[in-house]
Amino acid sequence: MRRLIKIYDTTLRDGTQGEGVSFSVEDKVRLATRLDALGIHYIEGGWPGSNPKDLRFFARMQDVSLKHARLAAFSMTRRAGGTAESDANMRALLDAGAPVATIVGKSWDFHVTAALGTTLPENLAMISDTIAFLRPRMQEVLFDAEHFFDGFRANRDYALATLKAAEAAGAHWLVLCDTNGGTLPAALVEMLRAVQQHVRAPLGIHVHNDAECAVANSLAAVAEGVGQVQGTLNGFGERCGNANLVSIIPSLVLKMGLDCIPEPNLRELRDVSRFASELANRKPWSSQPYVGDSAFAHKGGMHVSAVVKHPETYEHIDPESVGNHRRVLVSELAGKSNILWKAREYGIDLDQDTPDWRRILDQLKSLEDQGFQFEGAEASFELLMERALGRHRPYFALEAYRVIVEEQNADQAPVAEATVRVRVKGILEHTAASGNGPVNALDHALRKALEEFYPNLRSMQLLDYKVRILEEAKGTAAKTRVLITSGDGDETWGTVGVADNIIEASWHALVDSVEYKLRRDESSRA
Repeated sequence: MRRLIKIYDTTLRDGTQGEGVSFSVEDKVRLATRLDALGIHYIEGGWPGSNPKDLRFFARMQDVSLKHARLAAFSMTRRAGGTAESDANMRALLDAGAPVATIVGKSWDFHVTAALGTTLPENLAMISDTIAFLRPRMQEVLFDAEHFFDGFRANRDYALATLKAAEAAGAHWLVLCDTNGGTLPAALVEMLRAVQQHVRAPLGIHVHNDAECAVANSLAAVAEGVGQVQGTLNGFGERCGNANLVSIIPSLVLKMGLDCIPEPNLRELRDVSRFASELANRKPWSSQPYVGDSAFAHKGGMHVSAVVKHPETYEHIDPESVGNHRRVLVSELAGKSNILWKAREYGIDLDQDTPDWRRILDQLKSLEDQGFQFEGAEASFELLMERALGRHRPYFALEAYRVIVEEQNADQAPVAEATVRVRVKGILEHTAASGNGPVNALDHALRKALEEFYPNLRSMQLLDYKVRILEEAKGTAAKTRVLITSGDGDETWGTVGVADNIIEASWHALVDSVEYKLRRDESSRA
């Protein structure tokens, strides 16, 4: 039977201490539900004694039935000079109604005297009194030994004394915290082994990522026998963040052969990770291990050729095991394998024994040399392939376009207006439209001219627009690359244009975006 590692998620509390991370009460409820479905063992909902939002969350959770996880409420030890029975934090903790209490206490003598402003014996009493008070009133009590590893280096005996005080008072778990996140794995393991010689209670680990070692430290602790790992989704947390559970969980299961969440649930990791990012209003980290868009993205032609034959040549796990998928990128580094892969992906019949793939590759490399970039503009690359194969059928032809920006008085914003003349199915369309900028106006005018012939364009929207100035040393004479992201509710796609001026580059990207939409809709009806 494989050893079980309990996963303790603190995204809803410690994760929200990260810069720019904030969840509403309903956000927290939704995320708690997803964590429960994933198979997380503990969900720390917040600190009910610190703010009204956390109080409302715990009240709201009374109506939510968790199937796998136990809800934990966080708090600190009683105040110096007081009693646990009269402490406001203790009352708020009990009123929260969570079955698990997680109590943070000082284990670094410097923090006791400098931050708390109390004595070392009083701090031990605060730990003992708080745990003993909660032990008969809660189903489970955890002690988080704050700054434990810094405290151990400064005063070994006192740091151990804080653990012994919590253990003697009945703590179910002793959680060793690298609060400042500066401990390296070798040092952490050495201190952990010393701890194991002095306490018998089950140990947990809670580390921060200030030295980029949070995941490594967590896994090293597990290898030494620790039975609980605390962390957050995507590593959200104060300063450099907490240990990233999205990396830790698959490493425990797939690399170390341990149990934590049910293995089939690993396929939900990518979705859960992106769900948390969306709620936090953060763009997903594309290079995030296991679940990021780039985690299994292959660019070099040699790499793609090898992966096609044997995925394990450049993939450490099956991407689908964590809900991800393999991607092949196209650039000047591409080779035959990249082109053939993308042809299959796009449903384009491409014979590897003909020179067609070489013609596509040559065009790709020539355009990349001119400043084009297709990694974020795969719709443009699909159209490039069709054009190179002589299979592209234009849906309209440009006669002329013009864009003007009129500066009015100081009290009014500039007005952009575009006129477009295009020939569609033998008919000349001449339209004009305004917008909040020249590109937006051009987009409106083009689609206005086309929508009578292609009504499905009404569902299409320009979602994002990026400009990159190439050869910056040339100043205003430099080429411009424009990347456009468009969508229609069912799909999003990227297109690219490069030209000597921003309007022309934008026009090319807009035309590709429209033609991709029309081509895709036509293919789906066929």
